[in-house]
Amino acid sequence: MTQEADLIVVGGGMAGTVAALAAAEHGLTAILLEKMADLGGSSALSGGVLALAGTDLQAKAGINDSPDLLREDLLEVGEQENDVAVVDAYIANQLDTFEWLRNHGVEFSDNVWASSGQSVPRSHTVEPAGTVRRLAALGRETGKVEILRNVAVQTLIRDPITDRVIGVTATQDGEEVTFNARKAVLLACGGFSQNPGLIHRFVPLMDRAVAAGGEGNTGDGLKMAWKLGADVADMPYIKGTFGKHPVDRTNIHTCLAVYKGAIVVDDDGKRFMDESMSYKKLGDECLKLETASCYQIFDQGVFELGDNDTPVFDFERRLESGLLMKADSLEEVAGMLEIPAETLAETVRAYNASVDRGDDPLGRRSVVHHHGELRRIEHAPFYVYPSTTCVFGTYCGLAVTSQAQVLDVFGAPIEGLFAAGETMGGFHGGAYMTGSALGKAAVFGRIAARAIAAG
Repeated sequence: MTQEADLIVVGGGMAGTVAALAAAEHGLTAILLEKMADLGGSSALSGGVLALAGTDLQAKAGINDSPDLLREDLLEVGEQENDVAVVDAYIANQLDTFEWLRNHGVEFSDNVWASSGQSVPRSHTVEPAGTVRRLAALGRETGKVEILRNVAVQTLIRDPITDRVIGVTATQDGEEVTFNARKAVLLACGGFSQNPGLIHRFVPLMDRAVAAGGEGNTGDGLKMAWKLGADVADMPYIKGTFGKHPVDRTNIHTCLAVYKGAIVVDDDGKRFMDESMSYKKLGDECLKLETASCYQIFDQGVFELGDNDTPVFDFERRLESGLLMKADSLEEVAGMLEIPAETLAETVRAYNASVDRGDDPLGRRSVVHHHGELRRIEHAPFYVYPSTTCVFGTYCGLAVTSQAQVLDVFGAPIEGLFAAGETMGGFHGGAYMTGSALGKAAVFGRIAARAIAAG
């Protein structure tokens, strides 16, 4: 059996549904192929955050941000390992994508908040699963987009004469199906957080991390493009996210009390890292510990800064569910954790003293990145959140141009092949800013669709 469209999209998360809808608006027909029974992938499981700068929501909240500052932060957080052309493409298109999403009925929370890698608050939040469903429905309503589920793409098809990618083979209901692409194939099928072999190949440190992300994220797109000689980017920088509860599986989101003022201690009750760093770097440091786990400790003042509408800060619900521990004193905290009470007391005393003098020996100068004033840990009751590192996404992948076209190992574009979302690399560099993954998916889904329509 063979089907045909202008564009074949592999993957039904944010990048894929955005691209299919945008392609239809450019006059193209598209077939979107999703391996799983439901759309969404890792996008639907995410916190729904997009990193955007210069929005009216920021202006309304009195937040002074700009695309230039966003660019500066992305490159700084990425340790200058980012592909600058790819970052610049994001910067040039992020505000327009924000408005495009809103014009298509995607609702953003009025609450814009600061998180990892952000020198000012720029986390813009949507309901992720609902957003993907809405974009998919709008695509279907155009009459130009067909969405097929339970279709596992196996290989990319190349024209034997021109070498252009002209389609894919897939299995559907146990049968092999061919999908021909008149213009291009877009790989938007996520990363490989659910493929332990690939994780170990590139970053063995992450063997100790908890694996999460979309169930179908096994590296299909990466491997298919590799077979055609595609290059990759950012592979050494695969990082887990700090703040996942070590044993609980009921709450998939991390807790980032550190970005409200909490400190982190190891099994001996001692701080060991600058808590304001990107939570990807925090995750690395946590995995280096003997038990690969540690504790976020904070007081009532930090607890009251929680926000139940923001998953990483929903302290009250975690307390109600028993994930967040509560104690009337630091001595009681030490007893809970079976660490020396005098060590924990000295850790907190030394930290408070460093806050007072503005000189933390571990280098912490703000609550998160360059934003927020530090606060003393001193007002009972006290709270503890056991934490480890979780690989939600791999934040690396196929090397692409600024127009999302996949590059081969010699730096030449592979004609007819594009990548967006988690399947593409080069954007994040050495670390990760909150909201840059979902933001990248939306932005480059549109960029790819526009480039394919123009090609």
